[in-house]
Amino acid sequence: MDPFWEPRSRQRRQPPVVAVHPADDAPAPGGAWPASIPAVAQVLREGIDLDPGITFLVGENGSGKSTIVEGIAVAYGLSPEGGSRQARHSTRATESPLSEWLRIQRGVGANRWGFFLRAETMHSFYTYLEDNPSNGPEPRYHEMSHGESFLALLETRFDDPGFYCLDEPEAALSFSSTLSLIAVLRRIADEGGQVLCATHSPMLAALPGATILEVGEWGLRRVEWQDLELVQHWRAFLDAPGRYTRHLLD
Repeated sequence: MDPFWEPRSRQRRQPPVVAVHPADDAPAPGGAWPASIPAVAQVLREGIDLDPGITFLVGENGSGKSTIVEGIAVAYGLSPEGGSRQARHSTRATESPLSEWLRIQRGVGANRWGFFLRAETMHSFYTYLEDNPSNGPEPRYHEMSHGESFLALLETRFDDPGFYCLDEPEAALSFSSTLSLIAVLRRIADEGGQVLCATHSPMLAALPGATILEVGEWGLRRVEWQDLELVQHWRAFLDAPGRYTRHLLD
């Protein structure tokens, strides 16, 4: 095994989140949304064990991957609109009630720091940071491009071995910037931190050593990168894009 994935810090303490369990008063799986989503229903039946290091949730729109990441992030104590445990900004409450139905099993001796990065709320989060600056100078996020502001946030906030939840971070990133994100996630894991990330990016999901859970009508299942439906579709498209676009131009 690559020694990167067995850092000394993991030998001394558990990861921030060992497992997520359904609460005693959680609704029965299969009821009203979001319990009707197969992947969410599975979490409400069985809970979910999180491996140390990095876990990717990969699936189609509406499969429940973002709902699960959001629910676990909020149950951990992170702001539903993004940020750390200390962030208290809010625009409009749109999160599901899933966090209220989950209980976090924290790792013994683990760092309590955490951060929730979600692409859809970053604009309002940057405004919150401007109005509530930290002890040091903050980057001028609103004067940057979308991708540049994401990278600046990685530099200033992804610096502790805590628990990081990310919801489709690739939305703002170019090819080279996604490589920068991969390097950041590897560093976090190397230092004993933990990452839970919902993604549509086959490039991001290819990060060596990561656990991949494919999300769909079956619920959640562990897969290898090369067996992901996402990877197979992208390979077929890049091999012959005309087969996919021809009918759109008729």
